[in-house]
Amino acid sequence: MRTVTTLALLFAAAISVAQQDADSRAMNQPVAPFRIAGNLYYIGASDVTSYLVVTPKGLIVIDGGFVETAPMIRANIAKLGFRLADVRILLNTHAHCDHAGGIAALKEQTDAAFLASDGDAPLLERGGKDDPQFGNRFSFPPIKPDRLLRNGDRVKLGGSTLTAVITPGHTPGCTTWTMTLTEQGKPLHVVIVGSPSFPGYKFNNNIINDYRTTFARLESLRCDIFLVSHGSFFHLRDKMARIGKGPNPFVDPAGYRQFVASWHRQFEEEVRGQQAAR
Repeated sequence: MRTVTTLALLFAAAISVAQQDADSRAMNQPVAPFRIAGNLYYIGASDVTSYLVVTPKGLIVIDGGFVETAPMIRANIAKLGFRLADVRILLNTHAHCDHAGGIAALKEQTDAAFLASDGDAPLLERGGKDDPQFGNRFSFPPIKPDRLLRNGDRVKLGGSTLTAVITPGHTPGCTTWTMTLTEQGKPLHVVIVGSPSFPGYKFNNNIINDYRTTFARLESLRCDIFLVSHGSFFHLRDKMARIGKGPNPFVDPAGYRQFVASWHRQFEEEVRGQQAAR
């Protein structure tokens, strides 16, 4: 697990100048798409993730990466044998340019409905400007949601249901997505974590309460398949290398519990440190 300081530096470098620096380019390298389990596929880049849910009634895309990731997502959908025109719903984990940057282009090219949390909607509509932590530094093409979601709301298409678990803090409406799929006749609970990180954040009481709400919600979730908005958080590269060489590497309930516990511990340590410094 990377330290908070390292993550803060990488995050700031990556999104400050989009694809002009080595760190952000490293996060956004093309990778071959693949099936994770059931009707869930990976269509993202090397670290900024994007997921595809395939149903008889059309496709659901979760996250659009950077602006520069959108062409990769389109290409990966085609490589898997699906049609971009069949994308019916676009979802977002949170309103930062490395996850929402490509959504406007994908919506324009698919005419899909864009659904997002009510907490992040204003930031999405402002294109990342006036961010609570970053101000106007990390903008992206603005996008207005067609439907606003609250905690526990469900998104249904073609027999698949995704549930929005609002996990605020990283952004006001950061969203963790859950679903249950079937693999070899067995139900598997999927958790796609929005983000529990806090790169360089300054905490006030409201933000502290938001993060504590997030950790309580994450700790309550049942998880078999563990995914996050950044591949480095769940060892994507290592797990990709192990596909087909034994049990499904993305079935990792222990990894999920360790991830949540580690970030919860780091968060409380950061709170104590910031409070002591006042």
